[in-house]
Amino acid sequence: MFEAIVKLYRKYGEMIRYVIVGGITTFASIGVYLLLTSTILDPEKAWELQTANVLSWIVAVTVAYILNRVVVFRSRNRVIWEMAQFYAARLCTLGLDMGMTWLFVTVLHWNDRLVKLMVQFVLLVSNYLLSKLVIFREKRKEAREAEAKDVSDPVTSVENRIQED
Repeated sequence: MFEAIVKLYRKYGEMIRYVIVGGITTFASIGVYLLLTSTILDPEKAWELQTANVLSWIVAVTVAYILNRVVVFRSRNRVIWEMAQFYAARLCTLGLDMGMTWLFVTVLHWNDRLVKLMVQFVLLVSNYLLSKLVIFREKRKEAREAEAKDVSDPVTSVENRIQED
C-alpha cells in the first residue's frame, strides 16, 4: 500500500502539493477578507468590498509565491524575474477576481462570502495553469534531475533550496 502511495505521489506530487498550497493560500485570502469585512470594512459598500478583496489578495499572493517556489514547483530560477512574473500573472487573476466579485455581489446581489468561496475555485485553476505553463516551467534538464532527487528527501531539499536563495 505504501509503495502505491509513493508511486502516486511521484506521478502527481506537483498537483497534490499545489492543491495543498492552494488550500493554505485560499485560507489566508478568505481569512483576511472575513477579518476585514467583519471588523472595519462594509461589504455592502462597493469600494470597501474591493478594498477587502485587494488586501486579502496581497496576503494570499505573498504566501502563494513563497510556497509555490519552495514546495510546489521547487524552482531554481532567478528569484526577481520569477517573482515579477508571478505577481504579474496574479494581477491578471486579481482582475478576474474583482470582476467576478463585482458582477455577482454588486450587480446580482449574491452573498459576498459565498461568491468569495466560489471565485477561489476559478482562481485556483487559472493560477495553476499560469504557474505551470509560464512562471515555474522547467528551464533546464538539471531542474528535472533535481526534482527526482527531491522526492526521496523532501526535508533536505527544502533546506537546500532555502540556502541557495
